[in-house]
Amino acid sequence: MNPPPHSGLVRLADARTALPGPGGGHAARIFRGGTLDVWLAMTPAVSPTPMSSHEQDEVYVVIRGRGVLIHHGKPDAFEAGDLMFVGRGIEHRFEDCSDDLEVWVVFYGIQPNSDQQA
Repeated sequence: MNPPPHSGLVRLADARTALPGPGGGHAARIFRGGTLDVWLAMTPAVSPTPMSSHEQDEVYVVIRGRGVLIHHGKPDAFEAGDLMFVGRGIEHRFEDCSDDLEVWVVFYGIQPNSDQQA
């Protein structure tokens, strides 16, 4: 489901067919090109999620659902239509996620040494 590296279209309906991800995971890689890595994620099986940080900056675009992003020790409630940013290396987690949560997760910037998980 990877469009050409210089242009393309990813339809949400097509991306949804990748979920659940490998091994039943709550996220699946939808596109990768250069330092851009795009995932589609649904409600995680564990809430709250464990604290994590990544080697790249992250943008989350909420398609549907709601929850709370904890970052810098601060809670930020989010809902469908919201965009969130978490800089690389910042520990964060999600909690109180609705059962219908669906989020585009966009990693970009410094190329990570290994495959990261959304």
